[in-house]
Amino acid sequence: MSKLRLLFIKEAQASYISHLDLLRTFQRAFPRTELDIKHSQGYHPHPIISIVLPLPVGQSSDCELLDFEVTQDTDGRGIADKLNTGMPAGLRVLDCYPAARPIRDLAWLRADVTFEYDNGVPENTAARITELLRRPELVIQKRTKRKDLADVDIAPMIREVFFTEGEGIVTGTVTVQAQNPGLNPQLLEKAVAHYLPDLTPDFTRIRRRAILDAEGRPWCLEVNTLPGMTPNSLIPKAAKVAGMTYQELCEKIVSLSLEK
Repeated sequence: MSKLRLLFIKEAQASYISHLDLLRTFQRAFPRTELDIKHSQGYHPHPIISIVLPLPVGQSSDCELLDFEVTQDTDGRGIADKLNTGMPAGLRVLDCYPAARPIRDLAWLRADVTFEYDNGVPENTAARITELLRRPELVIQKRTKRKDLADVDIAPMIREVFFTEGEGIVTGTVTVQAQNPGLNPQLLEKAVAHYLPDLTPDFTRIRRRAILDAEGRPWCLEVNTLPGMTPNSLIPKAAKVAGMTYQELCEKIVSLSLEK
């Protein structure tokens, strides 16, 4: 038996797929892998899969994780390509690998946050928002699981924040607590609307970019002293997502090496 983990991208139209529908999408895709997925017991067995830190509807991500178990021994090679043959637009599996590292090590999430203003960006917006979100105390009202409203100080859940201004937009990079409890970056907009109502954006876009450990270091998939560099390897796939072809990536690596 093997426990495997998928790394996948969720963007564009797929960002509006709910958590339950996303689970169903993968459940229907797994038969293409020809793996014997571990199922639940009972009259209506279904594949046992879990999405780590499900993404709120409307947000996109470069680093979603899904865990599952199979009855045979495998390292997951080739699974990503098989799954991608029938994935809907906006969903793309980057890699499948043994789930060796426990999810409890996942401590922080880094995301890009974009505030859009239809009538232009108010003066000093980026500086004022950055100053607000760096306060030692930042209390907002958050809806609990019982649907009640409770006052919550989100300041301890914010590790890093920095915003800059562009044409009609304010863009920022934030690092927020991932779990126990986690902070939805969407609540940062709510904090802005409460404390700086004149800077309330007309629309907010959020894209999860990285997963970090407790020390703020990237939550690595694996340590590989000799990473693959075929077109189907993880690094070329990541470059492709960034808009760089395999040939361009190879040329860039050689160019940077010569500069050193």
